[in-house]
Amino acid sequence: MFRIQHPLKLEGSLVLLESLADRHFKELLEIGADARIWENLPIDGTDPNKLQTELRNALLHRANNTQYPFAIIDKSTGRIIGSTRLMDLFPEHQKLEIGWTWYTPEVWGKGHNLDCKFVLLSYCFELLKLNRIQLKTRDTNRRSQAAIQKIGGVFEGILRKDRIMQDGQVRDTVVFSIIRDEWPEAKIALSQKLAAFC
Repeated sequence: MFRIQHPLKLEGSLVLLESLADRHFKELLEIGADARIWENLPIDGTDPNKLQTELRNALLHRANNTQYPFAIIDKSTGRIIGSTRLMDLFPEHQKLEIGWTWYTPEVWGKGHNLDCKFVLLSYCFELLKLNRIQLKTRDTNRRSQAAIQKIGGVFEGILRKDRIMQDGQVRDTVVFSIIRDEWPEAKIALSQKLAAFC
């Protein structure tokens, strides 16, 4: 069974992942004011009260060992550019989900997500020795689906009527995964893609 040691800092070529803390909230609230970030997520993070509540809840989940949230920092500028989490932790089954990943649109398509996922997948498969990592996204979020497939995510299916969105719409959720057997090949492919940005 795995256990995530706290505090945790993971470093890639482009990003640094730091254990989420209160000191990160101000910058996250500032970048969260961009409505484009939240179009496919279940909260309206442009509302600072809602986003702060969500961030505080993430810290509570960490205390209960059900999630492990990070602030994502751009190494070249030292600025916070988003957040991500290890969630749905099942140590007894050696699996978890990477989710709640969001970035300022300034870094979309610039390799930061590839690097973030490379760092997290390496940590999960190589240090935690996990068997399975799951990733999910809204069925209409083609950009996110393409990003998950780009890191080696394998389509598994659709959870119908899975979430109620902030505007009351009921969404379907697309499920992807990467399993331990697939990681060596996925790691090579991901490294090659990441090299174009480093």
